Amino acid sequence: MSVTLSDIRAARRRIAGGVIVSPCPASIPLSEITGARVYCKFDNFQRTGSFKERGARNALLQLEPGQKKRGVIAASAGNHALGLAYHGRLLRIPVTVVMPDYAPLIKVSTCKKLGARVIVAGRDFAEARAQADTLVDREGLTYIHGFDNPAIIAGQGTMALEILEQVRDIDAIICPIGGAGLIAGLAIATKALKPKIKIIGVESVATASFTAALKAGRPVTIPRRATLADGLAVLKVGSNAFELARRRVDQVVRVSEDWIALAILRMVELEKTVVEGAAAAPLAALMAGLLPGLKGQKVVLTVCGGNIDPAILSRVIEKGLVHDGRLTRFTAVISDRPGGLAELTRVVAASGASIKDIEHDRAFSGPDVSAVNAVCTVETRDHAHIRELHRALRKHGFPILVAK
Repeated sequence: MSVTLSDIRAARRRIAGGVIVSPCPASIPLSEITGARVYCKFDNFQRTGSFKERGARNALLQLEPGQKKRGVIAASAGNHALGLAYHGRLLRIPVTVVMPDYAPLIKVSTCKKLGARVIVAGRDFAEARAQADTLVDREGLTYIHGFDNPAIIAGQGTMALEILEQVRDIDAIICPIGGAGLIAGLAIATKALKPKIKIIGVESVATASFTAALKAGRPVTIPRRATLADGLAVLKVGSNAFELARRRVDQVVRVSEDWIALAILRMVELEKTVVEGAAAAPLAALMAGLLPGLKGQKVVLTVCGGNIDPAILSRVIEKGLVHDGRLTRFTAVISDRPGGLAELTRVVAASGASIKDIEHDRAFSGPDVSAVNAVCTVETRDHAHIRELHRALRKHGFPILVAK
């Protein structure tokens, strides 16, 4: 199936008024840390927190009257489900979503609040899809694929039309890749209007299904692996999306989970916005030095979603702080006699670090009954500060058994 610029322009007219035109401002702090001239397309500002509303509304509006009455169904890890649920409610179309068991709890609960029937089933997208297909046959529902339906791809491409109007003289658009629906739509519109703009895709090393498809020449299934970017956790890219994107995407890079965590932290700190792992992947690729050719160039990051579970966000921030050298843990041997702990805390304070937590380990501290292991979690400025702290501790007679 083909999707054209005309389809994307028609989708934009169709969804106008139902989906916001999200902002795309320049980011001075992100430009400073990456060396590129960075703009952020904040589609996490959509009502349900992601770009998926674009395709969902476009697809729902094109259903036949009978299909609208019976309702629709989709398998989704969250954002497509949210988009369908929200716009289904607005358009009075019943929506059922089947979510795999790794779907974030916030997305499951929000779908229910938006009025969708939510079924949590399957260890991955393929198993969730199989359950959805069963309901298609049993209840006569219309299946709307989250990243391979032409109407979905055309709807996602409307983001590119907005970007090209909001930012002039763009050198590159960086987009995360999960099922490839977003990058396919972006690439179709961008290459038709501004063919010199580079379209760069970013995958997590744990979810590189597009890279696997490029190597095989067709979509193939990859093993399931844990990832912070649950929105990218698609084991097989869409066949339509892949065919539309493969010749239009200029480059695909894979970024590690540590960099994604750090990018989420940077977005919170520097842009004052909460993003999920998939939306942080473009920034992570720049920060990790995977795109050195973009130094000094005008780059748009598609900040495509902000639906991260708060519990996961707190863990991600801590992982980011560790990666950044701003949170560290070490084990020091101290005297178990009065004053031992006080001397340790004095040295830590004198070095400019701040103790968050201390745990005493006597049972595994060795044969010296007068010694105790003090497991310390400490806030520091950076990795150089950690090394400075370790030197100060050793200088004052505190052996460091473990340092992280």
